[in-house]
Amino acid sequence: MDGFQRRREQKKQNILEAALRLFMDFGIQKVSIAEIAKTAKVSQVTIYNYFDNKHKLIHDVFIYYVDQSFEKFEMIIKSEAPFHEKIQQIIFNKQAVASQLNEEFYQHLMQEYSKEGNYIERIYNEKAVPYFSKLFQEGKEQGYIDQDLSNEAIMFYVQMLKDYVQREDVYAKILPLTEEITNIFFYGIVGKKE
Repeated sequence: MDGFQRRREQKKQNILEAALRLFMDFGIQKVSIAEIAKTAKVSQVTIYNYFDNKHKLIHDVFIYYVDQSFEKFEMIIKSEAPFHEKIQQIIFNKQAVASQLNEEFYQHLMQEYSKEGNYIERIYNEKAVPYFSKLFQEGKEQGYIDQDLSNEAIMFYVQMLKDYVQREDVYAKILPLTEEITNIFFYGIVGKKE
């Protein structure tokens, strides 16, 4: 990639980061292209050169957000930390994200997530599922997950939870419960036994 292309990509990333920060803080409707341009230190024309309209920018911000979130998840899974520390990091990450998200931004994200064949679903199926399998295997090897539980049963449970969360009547209420739901998933209703 030559210098021009590198600068162009950096400018696009700055716009995506600025828009994401503003959307997470204030929601989508309250944020104007002018505010995004000011935060990204570019002109409004520059934003429209990269994104045809605000709708396209919102869509690309969601993809950027999902990619960033997955990279954090991937780093946790690939780390040398023991299973229980990975779980704590995942829970802490979910808690931090839930406390940072504007309700309107979250609702738009979940509406996108509920559409058939969406980007989040593809990332989940193609990348997250194999990492979950690896994580559950580590948990079994380190004695944190019952050896008698099959990966198929665990993944079936994960799929049920994921399918339920995609329902509009559910995702409208789930944001404040994110940490608790993650704790229940990993520790059950009995809680940690350490």
